[in-house]
Amino acid sequence: MPPTVAVAHYPEGAGHATRMLAIANAIERRGGTVRMAGGGAGTEFVALNGYDEFEPTTVDFIDTYQGESVWQTASRSLPASMSRIVEYQAWLTATEPDALVTDDMFAAMAASRCDVPLYVLKHDMPGLYHDRLERAGAGFHTLFQLSTAEEFFYPVVWPASGVDPEAATRIPPVALNGDGTVEDAPDVVVVPSHYSSLSRIAEHLRRQGYDVLDVADDDWDPVPTLLPYLRGADVVVCSGYSTIMDAAVAGTSCVVHPETDEQAAVADWLERYDVEGFTVADQPIDVLDAVAHPPDAPEFENGAEFIANTVMTDLRDPDPYAEPSETPASTEENVERSSPVGSLVAIPTLTVVGATTAATAVAPSRIGRRLGRAAARIAGFARGGGRRLLGGAKWRGSRLRAGAGGAGRRVAEGASQSGRGVADAATRASASVASGARYVGGRTSDGVVGAASELASTGHGLVERSRNLSLVPSVVKS
Repeated sequence: MPPTVAVAHYPEGAGHATRMLAIANAIERRGGTVRMAGGGAGTEFVALNGYDEFEPTTVDFIDTYQGESVWQTASRSLPASMSRIVEYQAWLTATEPDALVTDDMFAAMAASRCDVPLYVLKHDMPGLYHDRLERAGAGFHTLFQLSTAEEFFYPVVWPASGVDPEAATRIPPVALNGDGTVEDAPDVVVVPSHYSSLSRIAEHLRRQGYDVLDVADDDWDPVPTLLPYLRGADVVVCSGYSTIMDAAVAGTSCVVHPETDEQAAVADWLERYDVEGFTVADQPIDVLDAVAHPPDAPEFENGAEFIANTVMTDLRDPDPYAEPSETPASTEENVERSSPVGSLVAIPTLTVVGATTAATAVAPSRIGRRLGRAAARIAGFARGGGRRLLGGAKWRGSRLRAGAGGAGRRVAEGASQSGRGVADAATRASASVASGARYVGGRTSDGVVGAASELASTGHGLVERSRNLSLVPSVVKS
């Protein structure tokens, strides 16, 4: 029988699904049978590519934190994380795949509990981040998956560096391929991420005469893959790394306008290594300039083929994990009977992963940066308002001088001083807010980093003791 490979994607953003779909298609071309899972934002694209997928509980730390509520993160995302892991365990137990390929850390943890050979895909290495808490979170996830995976694939467009994990396998970017190029392809394809909007930029580009395809438009119907559209375009404008990889494989110049911390980290590395084919535009006006003068087109192979070839080659050898087992119950029955509470008690590592992930999503230093940016905007508005008031005062002063001489000069001078005073006071106040916010964010970040480190250390110790004493029971029973 052909090998059966489970392919699971992270639920936040469609890019995760299309990336794993590229691997699924490549595995099937090599004779394997694929079972998809993941749910969340990518479900629609999985269906468009002809797969039925298992949909465990969706976890979305970023959406939970949009309201800047740590309580919501703790009360909603962490329990959802536990449920997702348990449901993945039930699914893997029921379907008994020969291997799991995933970019979802929750699926990776479930595979480690079910003795399913694991292959991991991950690009956000700890070295990408400047923020210590974000780096700690990414470091924990990376170390855990490196220690449990048969192979850890690292798809990148920038050259090797000292921050690459030694055990990771560097591969070309991964993209969901498509046949040829669409007719009447647009000049510019605009692809926002799950957490960003580029609609205003798309509209400005249209006003400048470009034929623009904005995949966020209401009249745009999703397609199985964007690659044929990207191949025919002159430029791609995007925020996230999934579309960066698509543009790299399509061979189309790419303008990156980052929104989230992860996207900003990726953009920083593109600039640091001056990666051919990409330019970073931090402000909307910079995007318009970059589209008018795009970089040279990139040239990359598709890393999905490398992953599929590695997995299928490994599975054609005798499987050292294969053991006789009873026929499992249905997936849904296992999911219903499994308890996230039991998972927390039996596997301390799950608690550490969930807590560290939450800490990464709610990094306190982000609060300082957000307040700082808000204060800067307030200062800008205040300065603009002061200038307008000053300008208006001068105009009125000149009119008064024409009719009232000395009285007009006194009014103009008073109004001018008021305008300058408003601008100066607003600038000083907003600068104080920004400075205080950065201080609070930094001090809070230091505390949370220490707590996360202690929690991770405790989790590692508990896991080792549980393994040594064989005290960790199986969560899902057939």
